[in-house]
Amino acid sequence: MKMTPLAVVVGSVLILMSVVFVVVILPFAHTSKTEPSEIFRARTATEAGGRGLYIANGCVYCHTQSIRAIDWDTGAERIAQAGDYIVDQPILLGSQRTGPDLSQQGGEHPDDWHQAHFVNPRFTRPLSIMPAFQFLGEENLKRLIQYVQGLGLKDADHRVARQAHWKAQAIKAYEAGPDANVRWLTENIPQGWRDLPNPYPTTEAGLARGHKIYQDFCLGCHGPVGDGMGPAQPWIYPPPLNFTILKNRAISGGILYYQIMNGITGTAMPYFKRELESEKIWDVGNFVAVYFIDQSDANSDPRGIDAAYEPPR
Repeated sequence: MKMTPLAVVVGSVLILMSVVFVVVILPFAHTSKTEPSEIFRARTATEAGGRGLYIANGCVYCHTQSIRAIDWDTGAERIAQAGDYIVDQPILLGSQRTGPDLSQQGGEHPDDWHQAHFVNPRFTRPLSIMPAFQFLGEENLKRLIQYVQGLGLKDADHRVARQAHWKAQAIKAYEAGPDANVRWLTENIPQGWRDLPNPYPTTEAGLARGHKIYQDFCLGCHGPVGDGMGPAQPWIYPPPLNFTILKNRAISGGILYYQIMNGITGTAMPYFKRELESEKIWDVGNFVAVYFIDQSDANSDPRGIDAAYEPPR
């Protein structure tokens, strides 16, 4: 076969048609049959406006919105499905996880946490590299928050409703005074955790680790002296817990561990069970107990077998 001009033109057209068929027509034929998933719902007008702000401000460059089968180790609860995105144009799956994946972000936090976070992410996450978005103004921030709170669709709606339910109780307990507030916090912790002391002895190294963890995760809300007056406080209600009121209120190491691990739903206190392994939670809990509550039960009875790597008593 000679490479004539006609052969070049015909060959190029055939190659182009093949590419279009494989890249455009076949995917369209497949995706046009996609059915809505079990969590799908249409977005509200406010959420749609927030989505526009999300796109305009480049949030997709740092956040994905897709959990894959290989992501179970990140604590995923649900793998993303094509039917989740059936009306999204463009689909904001993203490819970078400079920040966390947001596909199921709705209801992970109450609205006031998001308000503080968008005003300045360092207020809620001291190590965050996310830019501040206070310049968007209050109304636009509300739209952006509603969009984020809708990520996860019907599942997110369930979590948001749960946040609202517990927020009402948290506010009621806080406004009833310190005694009622601490009683409400502890009564909602299983008895086994209430009776559990911190199993690790108080050491210089352990307190230093706890201090570092507190600075990295807790300081923005609870403040440098543990009084709940961190930079996030003006945007959060009920405000962050003032640890200094906890002395002589039967706050065990297990209570602190449970609340750091699981957070306090309805308040701005998030869970850290996916970010901090066990010893780090015990260490930061003991740091809070020693320096802010001035009362620690570390390494007290009942004791079990010491871990292999522990200093001698």
